[in-house]
This record gives sequence, C-alpha cells and structure tokens, in this order.
Amino acid sequence: MEEIVSKNFIEEAIDRDLEEKVYDHVQTRFPPEPNGYLHIGHAKAISIDFGMAEKYNGKCNLRLDDTNPTKEDTEYVDAIMEDIKWLGFKWDKVLYASDYFDDIYEAAIKLIKKGKAYVDDLSPEEIREYRGTLTSPGKNSPFRERTIEENLDLFERMTKGEYPDGAKVLRAKIDMASPNLNMRDPIIYRILRAHHHRTGDKWIVYPMYDFAHPISDTVEGVTHSLCSLEFEDHRPLYDWVLREVGYEKPSRQIEFARMNLNYTLTSKRRCLRLVNDKIVSGWDDPRMSTLCGMRRRGYTPEAIRDFCDRIGIAKANSVIDFALLEACIREDLNKKAPRAMAVLRPIKLVIDNYPEGQVEEIEVEVNPENPEMGTRTVEFSKELYIEEDDFMEDAPKKYFRLTPGREVRLKGAYFVTCTGCEKDENGRVTVVHCTYDSETKGGDAPDGRKVKGTIHFVSAAHAIDATVRLYDRLFNVENPSDETGVNDFTDNLNKESMIVLENAKLESNLNSLNAGDTFQFLRLGYFCVDKDSTPEKPVLNRTVALKDSWKKINK
Repeated sequence: MEEIVSKNFIEEAIDRDLEEKVYDHVQTRFPPEPNGYLHIGHAKAISIDFGMAEKYNGKCNLRLDDTNPTKEDTEYVDAIMEDIKWLGFKWDKVLYASDYFDDIYEAAIKLIKKGKAYVDDLSPEEIREYRGTLTSPGKNSPFRERTIEENLDLFERMTKGEYPDGAKVLRAKIDMASPNLNMRDPIIYRILRAHHHRTGDKWIVYPMYDFAHPISDTVEGVTHSLCSLEFEDHRPLYDWVLREVGYEKPSRQIEFARMNLNYTLTSKRRCLRLVNDKIVSGWDDPRMSTLCGMRRRGYTPEAIRDFCDRIGIAKANSVIDFALLEACIREDLNKKAPRAMAVLRPIKLVIDNYPEGQVEEIEVEVNPENPEMGTRTVEFSKELYIEEDDFMEDAPKKYFRLTPGREVRLKGAYFVTCTGCEKDENGRVTVVHCTYDSETKGGDAPDGRKVKGTIHFVSAAHAIDATVRLYDRLFNVENPSDETGVNDFTDNLNKESMIVLENAKLESNLNSLNAGDTFQFLRLGYFCVDKDSTPEKPVLNRTVALKDSWKKINK
C-alpha cells in the first residue's frame, strides 16, 4: 500500500511552482538583522528556511540584513552564525544585504526614471499625518508631483550628503488611498550618517527594509522567500517593487505563523531591556529565550529541532505551551544523559550500626534507558548526605521518606530505618540517625518485605562541593508582553526564576566536568555544567525538572 505523505502549505506551493516550471530549483535564505541574539522563535524560522532547502535538494543562504547600521554589530553576526551551526544547519553562502546596496540604489534610480518614486521634504511627523489611518485615506504630499529630472537631482544630492539627516526621503509613488497602509507611498530611502560595519562611510543614504528585502532576494536568486506572518501585509509592496523594477524571475514571498511561546519574551527590544537593566546576567542568561541562553541552560539542538517539528508549520498564529518544549528536552536527555546522584540541600545521615571506616562501592547503571553506557560505582559509607526534605520528624500519613520508625531504601544500596535526629540551637535538623539491614544490599530484602520510599544519597567523605542554580520560567504569567493592568512587563517577573544553592554535594564521579556536560540527577531533574564552573567549585544549572509541576503550582 502506498504511503500517503501529508504536506504543509509551503511544500504544496513549492510543488506547484516546480510543476508549473515557475522555478526549476529551490533556493531559500535566512535573513536576520544583526541587532541582537537569536531566540527560540528564530529557531522555527531557521528550521523552515533550511529545512525546505534540504527537502528539495536546494540551497539556503545566511543573509545578514544590515540595512540599519545604527543598531548592528559584528558581535551579533558572530553569535548568529554560532547558533545556526549549533542547531545543526549549514548555509550555502554567507551574504549581507549590503552586498546588494549598489543593486538597490540602481533600482531606486530606475523607479525615479519611471515616475514611480519621488523625493519628499515632509518631516516624519507630517508624513505620519498625511498617511491617514486604517479608516481614512491618506493625502498626497505637496512634493509628490516633482518632475523626474528634479527627483533625480535631489536624490543625487541626498547621496552626496548635501542635506542633513531626516531632511528628505525617497518615497515610492503608489497610492495614498490604498486600504493597505504599506502601499501609501512608503519611504524607500533615508539619509543616515552612520558608520556601517562593512561598507564604512561609503553611503549616506540607506534603503528601508521593505525595499531592500525583495531586491536582495531576487538578485541573490532566492526562489521562495519564507517569512513570518507579520509580513503578509507587506507582500503587495514586495511584489510591487519587483514588478516595477522589472525583474524577469522575481522571488515569491510565502508567510507562516510565527512561534508564540507562553511565559516567554522574544521581543529583542524587551530582551535588551532585561540585559541593560541587569534583570538577567546577559544575553546568555539561562532564563532567556535566546538560543545561547538555552544552550547554556542545557537545552540540546536535537530537542529544539524536535520541538519545531512537533509544532509544525501553520498559517494562523497561535500560542504554544512552554510545557511542550520542556517535554522535548526531557525526552532527548532521558536517552542520552548519564545519571548521577547529587544532594542539593544536604543534611547528614549517620548509619549508627554501619562499620566505622568501611567504604563500599555500589555498582549502578550509567543510564537505564541506554544499557550500552555501562555502569559506574558510587561510594557508600557510615556518613552520607541526603536531601533536607527527605526527612520529616512529624510526618503526615502519606509521607514515605525518612521519619522516626520508618524504613526506606537508599538507592542501589540498603534498607535503612530512621531512629531519630539531632537539632541545632534554632531547632533545625542537622543530623538524622538510622540503622541499616546488611542483608538488603542492592536494595532488595531476602524476606521479600517492601518499602514505599527510595531516596538518593552521597557519601559525605567523598562528596564534591558544588553550586547549583535552579532555573525556572522568567515570567509568572502566560503573556508577559500584555501590560494590561500592570505598569510594565517587568511586573510579571517570576521572583523565583533563579535559586542559587551554594552547598550542594555531588557524587565523586563528577570530579572532572566540562562546560556543557549534562546529567540527570536522580529524583531532581536534568542539569548542565555552566561556563562559570571551575575544578575547585563546579557550577551546574538545572535545565528542567523531571516532571512538569508548573501548572499544578499555578492553578
């Protein structure tokens, strides 16, 4: 039986174009502006742009949209390249919109000569006023009917720097009564004295994005210009530019729904505010939605690509649950992350009847989901560390961990029975006492008795001191961008998005760590070694908890 393959609307459009011989190949591009770091929303665009090229044995270029030199930096260019490579994609060429500045300028001259562009002296405020609104048409600029010769002369003088910034602009001459505001004589060139990171001080006039984009696509040979849904209203202008300039093989723009992830901000402006106001430590803060932040937190490229595949390609915007992204990273790390034992909030457990000075090596699996990873040994001794919340002196009925008189299993080791505890002058438990059953080595009783609780431990004499950062969602509301009822989006910050534990204890196997190493700490979640880590004091970040407890907490 022939397998039926479901295709998304972009694939259907490409198939049609190939069948009708509109194009004989597929070429795409990913065109970020180098004015910030890529975030999780860009990962979807990257997956689509590069993925479509891969599917049709085509090519995808990385093209940096450097038409706004006041906001761009080579730091961002380098970061963008690193993130794309980290996700596992390969571009055919690295190009820049500035590669096409001469082509774009010639296109502007061509429009002026056709009577399709004019130099306007209106101020920015006047241009906005003349533009009209969604419910009322705009009105023509008093400079709209300048002659072709006058416009050519003025544009040349703009180019030579005879006028100050903002004094004049070049506008496309389309229709000030158009129901689409983007078609109401949009600005296509402005005067801007700014040093460009590639062209230096060659240019004093720079093209606007909506003019540079279609020309760059077509001159580059892009067949399908794939972009997010906010550019749908710009498509008539995209097509108008290519038609009026007269390209024989114009590119085709197709829009898809952008990724909207709850509890997350992907606005570069707001992300920059978080960085500048030192609400986060930088663009790579593990709480940020940036790809470098997610990488530092321990997210894998495989998990992010899986997430993009699962949400698919849609025509309508929707909000994706952050829990789906967390499920993808759990599923990926569950297969590949070595297991280890760590105690984040330690209290001491003393086994009173265990031989003084004896140390046993307990053999456990590195990863039960992947037996090929083999086994490791952990030390077991008279004095251990356990989690503070694994003991309760006065426990409720359904508490199955250590409490006086209760027997539990120490993971992979023995059954122990709690006999009591010691407290400091403030009444805080500092030491828990117990006895062990030497016949239960390996975690099973020969008489068949069962226990309901299993807890993990670290041998006190062999423990490695570490700092552990427990990261959670940066915002405590689903739509932090919605400022209705609050003064600022920062009012929605989750005050417990980072909890730093300075006294964590790790098993001795974790004595040689490298930044980026990932582990599953038993019962606690998935953790990644941070770049701040040192041999003397490891630093680990929690990538994600073992289970999604967020919804339960926030109901």
